[in-house]
Amino acid sequence: MPPQRDSGLHVLQVAIISEGTNTWPLYVAQAKHFFEREGLDVKVTLTASSAKQLETLSAGGYDIGFQQSDHIVRGVERGADLFIVMAHAHAPDLSLVAAPATGSLEDLKGKTLAVDGARSGYALLLRRLLADHGLKDGDYRFVEFGGARERFEALQRGEAVASFLNPPFDRALLAQGFKKLGSTRDYFPTYPGPVIAARRAWARENGGRLVAFIRALEMAYDWLTDRSNKSEAVKILADRLKSDPAEAGRAYDAFVAQPRPELREDGLQQVIDVVWDAERFRQPKPGPAKYLDLTFCAEAHRGA
Repeated sequence: MPPQRDSGLHVLQVAIISEGTNTWPLYVAQAKHFFEREGLDVKVTLTASSAKQLETLSAGGYDIGFQQSDHIVRGVERGADLFIVMAHAHAPDLSLVAAPATGSLEDLKGKTLAVDGARSGYALLLRRLLADHGLKDGDYRFVEFGGARERFEALQRGEAVASFLNPPFDRALLAQGFKKLGSTRDYFPTYPGPVIAARRAWARENGGRLVAFIRALEMAYDWLTDRSNKSEAVKILADRLKSDPAEAGRAYDAFVAQPRPELREDGLQQVIDVVWDAERFRQPKPGPAKYLDLTFCAEAHRGA
């Protein structure tokens, strides 16, 4: 029997931008009731907007947010009381999926490209990639459609020509004749993956709950990467994303073949460099310590 919810559970408001394999451990922690075991009632909101999520997280509307690290760097530089708690997903390997008639990156000139936020996340990497291939600002148009599912649907409807997409959305389009123009791992092999962030003031007052949240996620990672759980794990993902179980099975094999996500200071420094270039900040460029605090992760591991 799963644990019963009662008034003793502490509610945590958690925000994610989009659905996909990156948030598989979160789905597992919910489905297997790991959060309840840690005394938490986790409410997950799908924001479909990095800007909206960052704004609401900074204002205290969410306790924890799953974001790209550049969002946190940018938010802190604009006065937000945020910090990175831990890495939550593997280094990104998003496919740059383009309409069937697209032959190269240069063919994206004059086209509409689907992004989450035009000046954040993977749009920064796409902008740099296009610049490396001779396309400058104004040679293409970024349109903010939202999370992965929304960008997937925009490409299907023909409202955009290309976008970075994560599994299984990229594979679904490729099966329909769309083309892959490389991936984030091809072009940016050392760039870090998404992170979990919170407000420093909230973490100081709710450190025990944050540690409990981390412990539950770690239990989910352990369960998910135990190959004896593959069938159930695949069903959890396929049911959540309403995707093909065979595709979810292939995604599982790719997921467990990678090491546990971690955030290195040199990777975060690369993010800081990209943000400084994109925003043209004039203030001195700080090091990773300004944005990163792994204290709560260390405490969760000590208590495991």
